[in-house]
Amino acid sequence: MSDTPEATSRTVVLAAGCFWCLDSLARRLQGVETVRSVYTGGTAETANYSAVCTGMTSHAEAVEITYDPAQLPTEVLLEVFFSSHDPTSLNRQGHDVGPQYRSAMFCASEEEKAEFQEAITRFQEHYDRPIVTTLEPLGTVYEAEPEHQDFHARRPEVGYCQFIIDPKVATLRRHWGRWMRPIG
Repeated sequence: MSDTPEATSRTVVLAAGCFWCLDSLARRLQGVETVRSVYTGGTAETANYSAVCTGMTSHAEAVEITYDPAQLPTEVLLEVFFSSHDPTSLNRQGHDVGPQYRSAMFCASEEEKAEFQEAITRFQEHYDRPIVTTLEPLGTVYEAEPEHQDFHARRPEVGYCQFIIDPKVATLRRHWGRWMRPIG
């Protein structure tokens, strides 16, 4: 789906390590309509946290983001995506290690694949090492368990939220504050 005036919303599926981080950031952006933490890349039988954590399911912890491109340009969303994790780190983000934590963009069409490839090329200039973000066909997405949805807002006292997600939110506020939802 393109960012044309006829399009009122668009859905993308992105993986940037643990889904709690990108989930929290996306929910703060203006124009975002829905955010779901999901598993994608594997089968229905293995689309659960216990199985995915083994790293043997082919799933990625991902986030499905539906947004209005008239309010949040796709380019800005992709800037937030690339800046919120290390896209040069293969199958890991910090202490989260395994293919389920890979950096990936799930493509719903050839047009979207080309758009995502162009974004990777554009953002490569910001990194000393090659971006290893994969472009994968979008298959079925499986909603993650309820406890993973909007985790940061529901469990801000958890160490992972305080030490990993809170600094990412502060960076979002500093660099993309004009794209954040109004407070209050």
